[in-house]
Amino acid sequence: MLLVLALAVLPLLAAAVPLLYRWLGRNTGYPLAVGFLVMAVLLAFAAPWSPGDRPATVSVDWLPALQVSFALRLDGLALLFALLILGVGALVLAYCASYLEPHGRHALIYLLLTLFAGAMLGLVLADDIILLVVFWELTTICSFFLITDAGPHAARPATRAFLVTAAGGLALLAAAVLLAIAAGTTRLSAILADSASVLDSPLARPAGVLLVLAAFTKSAQFPFHSWLPGAMVAITPVSAYLHAATMVKAGIYLLIRFSGLYGGQPGWDAALVISGLFTAVLGAVWALRQHDLKRLLAYSTISQLGLLVAAIGVGTPVALAAAVLHTIAHALFKATLFMLVGIIDREAGSRDIRELPGLRQVMPVSAAMTGLAALSLAGVPPLIGFVSKESLFQSYLEAGHTALTGAVTAVVAVGASALTFAYGARIVTGAFGGRPVQAQLHEPHYAFLLPPATAALAGLVLGPGVPLLDVPVGQAVQAVFPDAPVPHYKFWHGLSPELGLSALAIGTGLVLTLRAGRVERAMQRLPGPQDWFRPGYETLVRFGSVVGHPDHADRPGPFLARPVALVTLLAAAAWAAGGFPLPSGPPSAGREWPLLALLAVAVATAAAARSALAALALTGTAGLLVSVWFLQAGAPDVALTVLLVEVLTAVAAVSVLPALPPRFRRPGAAAAGGRRTRAGPRIGTGAAAGIALAAGAAAALGVLALTGRPEISEPGQTLLSRSEPETGGHNVVNTILVEFRALDTLGETMVLASVALGLSALLLIRPWHAAPDAAAGPDATAAADAADRTTDGPGRDVPGRVVPGRDSLVFRMAHRLLAPVMVLVALWLLLRGHNHPGGGFIAALVAGCAPALGVLAYRGPPGLPGRLLEPVRLVSAGTLLALVTALAPLATGKPFFTPLHLTVHLPAAGGLKLTSSLLFDFAVLLVVTGLVSAALTRLRSGTAPPDTWAALSRRARRERRADTRRTAGGGKEGNG
Repeated sequence: MLLVLALAVLPLLAAAVPLLYRWLGRNTGYPLAVGFLVMAVLLAFAAPWSPGDRPATVSVDWLPALQVSFALRLDGLALLFALLILGVGALVLAYCASYLEPHGRHALIYLLLTLFAGAMLGLVLADDIILLVVFWELTTICSFFLITDAGPHAARPATRAFLVTAAGGLALLAAAVLLAIAAGTTRLSAILADSASVLDSPLARPAGVLLVLAAFTKSAQFPFHSWLPGAMVAITPVSAYLHAATMVKAGIYLLIRFSGLYGGQPGWDAALVISGLFTAVLGAVWALRQHDLKRLLAYSTISQLGLLVAAIGVGTPVALAAAVLHTIAHALFKATLFMLVGIIDREAGSRDIRELPGLRQVMPVSAAMTGLAALSLAGVPPLIGFVSKESLFQSYLEAGHTALTGAVTAVVAVGASALTFAYGARIVTGAFGGRPVQAQLHEPHYAFLLPPATAALAGLVLGPGVPLLDVPVGQAVQAVFPDAPVPHYKFWHGLSPELGLSALAIGTGLVLTLRAGRVERAMQRLPGPQDWFRPGYETLVRFGSVVGHPDHADRPGPFLARPVALVTLLAAAAWAAGGFPLPSGPPSAGREWPLLALLAVAVATAAAARSALAALALTGTAGLLVSVWFLQAGAPDVALTVLLVEVLTAVAAVSVLPALPPRFRRPGAAAAGGRRTRAGPRIGTGAAAGIALAAGAAAALGVLALTGRPEISEPGQTLLSRSEPETGGHNVVNTILVEFRALDTLGETMVLASVALGLSALLLIRPWHAAPDAAAGPDATAAADAADRTTDGPGRDVPGRVVPGRDSLVFRMAHRLLAPVMVLVALWLLLRGHNHPGGGFIAALVAGCAPALGVLAYRGPPGLPGRLLEPVRLVSAGTLLALVTALAPLATGKPFFTPLHLTVHLPAAGGLKLTSSLLFDFAVLLVVTGLVSAALTRLRSGTAPPDTWAALSRRARRERRADTRRTAGGGKEGNG
């Protein structure tokens, strides 16, 4: 259970961040860093260190119907990446304590960094491929919010990073599904262990392509590289942790993990080697063009990741060991460089090497640490980067099946490494070279310098001490290739081809550094980095504009045309394919035909109505008839739901009705101001009626074919037979919603919660308020201002405030008396819903009648009493309760959403049986009640109702007189 503890501790630390930040301020980074180090030590003790040790594993059923489990596995590869995540994370969090402003609000930064670390840790520990996808997407989401926290200017780069990496996440999901189908399991270790049968499947090749695509987007490989330099708008700790040491390594981890399955396949190897080396060279060239140190490091990261991808593509155990070793080296020297660039920016006020004075005299320790990290980046002894780069050259010589292929690969890698030396020297000379300064600059305090110095000195120690990494690197490689020998690294192992390649790269890089001026001018003449994202994004937006063009109209016709046409076409296609399998007997009993006739009359009259009030009344009548029909059909839950929805719809329509003209205009007729509605295809009334009748008939026949038989369907029989024995409830409708298809209900609840929160956000926008008529004179303006003061500002009425002349005494008294009764009835329907008509949704609709009655009683918004009953609080509490109810069974070792039963013994009532499904129903009640309240509040505060209906009539008469004057004057306004 240590693995579960490791994943649980980081979210718990994130939850403790607000309290810690209140006590410690920006020093919150220190206790978080300690927590990271403690978890790293615990994982190190639990990990397999000898060949006979078995990986630590844990597995809990998550989605048993899909054979998806919450499975974690700590093998050598997962351990190495977990230690990098926690170790570098501890350094970055300690660095944040000095980097962040003392008096700023930075709790969100700490919270997101901790959650991101938890997501990355879950990604490398996941032993279920679906679980891996979940954590993969969580890293994308955390990265997005960490970038956007930099300010408004970060919105576009954050969106770019999110879209590119989320597209890779979709590719990974598709690959996971294909591999699960090919292997018959979602267990990652089982898929990789059965490589022969998986590769025999025709799904293996497209899955491999999708895996490469996912890894390339996350690790910023060409042509998906443009998001990473843009992400440098994030603050330096975020860049050091996410975009240098951890998140971009997720793609590297994915490729290494699946090398045991696809390694040795010609397509896989060629794609990784060619793309990796191409990206390495381009990234190094682009880095030499930069003057901003962070952007230079961003392109350097792209280049180094390309070298890693190429080494993984070689596919041999030696190459994988080299990639793992260079991953360690890269995390150390790149995190160091990013943190030191942040120090330079803080002390000198700039990152542009053209503006930086020579800092070597006033900041000698920073200069020394930067030099160490840059030398490790360039592959210069005695740093660890030298050993890892040399091992990369050794692996490149093994690329392909011929000596020529290996030689070409190694030469290209040497060229990229020479450019790496050149831009590494550019970092040091740009920041610390030049004319010495005599300004007030000074070395930062030791706490600020300690985290980057620790990483830099670790790189220095691990160069000569590289044998210390034999076991962790060997365990990581053996997690992919179990029979691979443990590598034995030495700082000096004599003359060898890879040593010669290292010397050639360093020598060439030194020449480029000595000719830095000429090299820079030559680089500036070369084409710059191509932004492949923007053209694709703009093309996608234009395509979306074309697709959504019909929805830009202000008439209902364009919105209805597509679903009506689709229903008719589906009916025609079904008829052509073999006709509708209609039942032979009558579809319903004789007593229902009068009801259907009344329903047809109500619908037809509503369609022909010219009055808004009449259309509303007739539509409500049709809804009431439908509820009676459901009641006759033996569906009281559905009937009650339809009835309550009709009541709330009528109240909502009453809120909007005063802002509408009293009578509907003909389609295309001129409005009061002389404007016509948006142009578009129009059809006559008769044709529209014919299309509507055809679509209605098609829909009716489809429903009749699917549900019109008197006998119960097989799924219905199954649910009826299983409902009471398995759930203890007699109400099959409720048990289906909260037991059998609870996951579907949870998804629908999340949609409703999103809508409610969106409506609540709209309430923060100043609602429209009717301006006084200029022709009415200054008295009208003064009266409007007085009304604004009465209601606490334009359009911002206080809930429950009595406004003389606008509120109904009868409705106010009814609201005060009936609102508590409605809440009690709602709770009663909730408690009885498992066995009788009722449930969370119906109870929520009844509870929503309380604020609905408030709409009728008061002029202001129908706010609920008490801060705890505000829409946002209701929705938030309901959403949290629904998620807790869904996830709680996992803690007991049961599958996701398994109902938990509890019997409470009361002295008077005996045993009262409770179930977690009741809590889930209560969560639905909270969310739906919050949605109803938010919708009614938005509708009421977003309109400016006139004093009386007589005012509406006067306005309508003025509009008709204006239309008459325009017609008489040839379309121009008259003088009278």
